[in-house]
Amino acid sequence: MLKKVALLALAVTFTACKKEKEEEKNAETAEREVSKPIEITEFGFNLNDYIVRRDTIKSGDSFGEILAKNNLDYGKVYQIAEAAKDTYDIVRGLRVGKPYTLLFSKDSTQTPQCFIYQPNKVDYVVINFADSIQTYKDKKPVTVVEREASGVITSSLSEAIMNQELDYQVAYELSNIYAWTVDFFRLRRGDRFKIIFEEKYIDDTIYAGIGNIKAAYFEHNKKPFYSFKFQTDSVNKVSDYYDEKANTLRRAFLKAPLEYSRISSRYNPRRFHPVQKRWKAHLGTDYAAPHGTPIKATANGTVTISGYTSGNGNYVKIRHNSTYETQYLHMSKRAARVGQYVKQGEVIGYVGSTGLATGPHVCYRFWKNGKQVDPYKQDLPSAEPIEKELKEGYLTYIRPLKSRLDDIIFEEDQEEFVTSAE
Repeated sequence: MLKKVALLALAVTFTACKKEKEEEKNAETAEREVSKPIEITEFGFNLNDYIVRRDTIKSGDSFGEILAKNNLDYGKVYQIAEAAKDTYDIVRGLRVGKPYTLLFSKDSTQTPQCFIYQPNKVDYVVINFADSIQTYKDKKPVTVVEREASGVITSSLSEAIMNQELDYQVAYELSNIYAWTVDFFRLRRGDRFKIIFEEKYIDDTIYAGIGNIKAAYFEHNKKPFYSFKFQTDSVNKVSDYYDEKANTLRRAFLKAPLEYSRISSRYNPRRFHPVQKRWKAHLGTDYAAPHGTPIKATANGTVTISGYTSGNGNYVKIRHNSTYETQYLHMSKRAARVGQYVKQGEVIGYVGSTGLATGPHVCYRFWKNGKQVDPYKQDLPSAEPIEKELKEGYLTYIRPLKSRLDDIIFEEDQEEFVTSAE
């Protein structure tokens, strides 16, 4: 009996010792795990392995000076810049205000080993010169979130966008989508819009701008305009916007040669000239815009004149076909040459005040059959509709998007609904 008790006591003691040793071992492991630094990964590097310095490009900064100030000789800098040029011209590609990151070795020399430049929130350029020189471009992981919004215009499209706390880029994109069908220089109080669009986020938290506008509804002068983005060429990734009946929103001519701006003077057969101080026909439409604003060709065509006169200043004239011609006056600089074929939307010059002009603007003139006319009173032809073999697939694709657009409630309608319910 005594022998059994002794054996039992010995077993209990052994078990207790074993448990105590296991607990000590687990405690040691936990302590090591706690002391182990959390791995911080960015741009494909474990930043714990480097000394990290971040900054932004300042006025007067250059790639060479940045690296030279961080103990890299100019000969090595030149070698790095030349090797990187085929992938990214880092010498000419730096822009003031853009962030960069330098990775240094953790030894006593603290030698710079890698330069990372971010031209925008998503894209980055890595120039790794720790051993051999390697340059490549990459993107940060981006999460795309779909969002719905609506707005009512009281004074301008940009104000309506800001009132809904939307990215201003939304106004820019909407003006592009409807550039051929809605006159954004004549919007009226009460015009309104609905959109289904994408927002991009880095690491699920950092806003990185808008993505595609998948579908939109714009009501102008009580007339509805639907638009849906649809890919017509999967090989070349070609997409365009079409309405609810598969008709293109494009026209043979853009409504205006500038992005969203304002009309300072319209086509007028009898106008008092602000420079010559006399009554004189104004056979163009003046668009006031900041100096240097890009001027775009309103349709495909061939440049017939690119020159200067004392009245027109720097100007460009384009023949589009046997019927239509357009002219763009008072440019600060011309960007198209005689004989050049330009496409709709291509930049042909920049806003200035050369010639007889009181301020920066472009005078847009429009010819039909050799006679200057008001482009806003012309029934301009549409571009080609969607191809027949794609139409059925398109109509199927937009059906749920149109239902979603129709279900979005405008704020004013929502307020009326709440008031009536009360």
